[in-house]
Amino acid sequence: MSPVPPAPDETALRLGRLARLRAEMARFDVAALVLTDPHNVRYATGARNMLPFLLRNPARYVFVPVEGPVVLFEFAGCEHMERDNPAIDEIRVSTTVSYVARGPLLDETARAWADEIAALMRRHCPGETRIGLERIDVRAANHLADRGFVILDAQAPAERARAIKTREEIACSKRSMACVMAAERALQDAVRPGISENALWAEFHRHLIADGADYVETRLLSSGERTNPWFQESGERVIRAGELVAHDTDVVGPHGYYADFSRTFLCGDGRPSAAQTTLYRLAHEQIHHNMDLIRPGRTFREITEAAWTIPEPYYERRYYLMIHGIGATGEYPYIVYEADYDSGRDYDGIVEPNMTLCIESFIGHEDGGEGVKLEEQVLVTETGIETMSTFPFDERLLGTEV
Repeated sequence: MSPVPPAPDETALRLGRLARLRAEMARFDVAALVLTDPHNVRYATGARNMLPFLLRNPARYVFVPVEGPVVLFEFAGCEHMERDNPAIDEIRVSTTVSYVARGPLLDETARAWADEIAALMRRHCPGETRIGLERIDVRAANHLADRGFVILDAQAPAERARAIKTREEIACSKRSMACVMAAERALQDAVRPGISENALWAEFHRHLIADGADYVETRLLSSGERTNPWFQESGERVIRAGELVAHDTDVVGPHGYYADFSRTFLCGDGRPSAAQTTLYRLAHEQIHHNMDLIRPGRTFREITEAAWTIPEPYYERRYYLMIHGIGATGEYPYIVYEADYDSGRDYDGIVEPNMTLCIESFIGHEDGGEGVKLEEQVLVTETGIETMSTFPFDERLLGTEV
């Protein structure tokens, strides 16, 4: 596995992301954004605070104009935390527009919130009416519209900004990946007959947090026949010798960057069955075939049309997409299967340099039995791809062990 790259220049990281966001705002013709998703708040400013708590509580947000001061509305009592942040010009105490915080005073609070945002728009974006919002109580959005503003979705400029990584972001992603691969090694070393799925996942989690990761987004670890179908989270089941153990990392790691790859292991010192080897080889072939299709300038649809063909007995339980973007979390774009294009779940686009993408595979027979989950994370370069998730595959399951 690759050595941990040096830490990025934090000021360049923050200001570079803010510049990308503002460029996309101008392209989408939106004068300002109010971002409430804590990942987007961190993307725009570098400000990190109680991230999982704020995923469910709109108690912290940021006002970002195309030009002019960035205003962070900080959770009460936390105003001191970002005073030296070069991406933030002003810090105010937030107005929490939620029933939990305000109860029957919610509408009054939503009016106050709208008044404050409207005042910022008039002061820093004079004559402009187009403002992008993320999730906020509908009353707040309606009151802002009543004050003459055109409410737009903030997701489009934010997602398109995040899709192309700066040099500093790429360094962050590589550092996060190094942390997560070390934790995955600890998990692999802990796979043994008699350990429960929960205890195994806890070993992974312990290493991550000790090394500075933020949090794990899912608990996708399963064993034996619980590996098929996919998306079964870890439980109390005790793992037995000869069984497969499948794991998807899904970690928001150091610096707030996602590291997302999947591996499947064989428990114990024995040899895999022919069925296990077949599943593993098919999944391995799928992700490497599809990785080879990723080139800058190629369209999503072109990749779909040239994608590896899943054998019929495994098609029904395929992973729900082929490729997805990755950054602070799972991101734009999604590249889907041909059948999903035909059913209307399609959108096209172009692969660009400095995108980071994940290539997915799940192979499980429609009649049941075990399944294999594999996934790789790559960086799109000017000429092709660089594999970021260099964690080794299981040579026993590939049938290549000497």
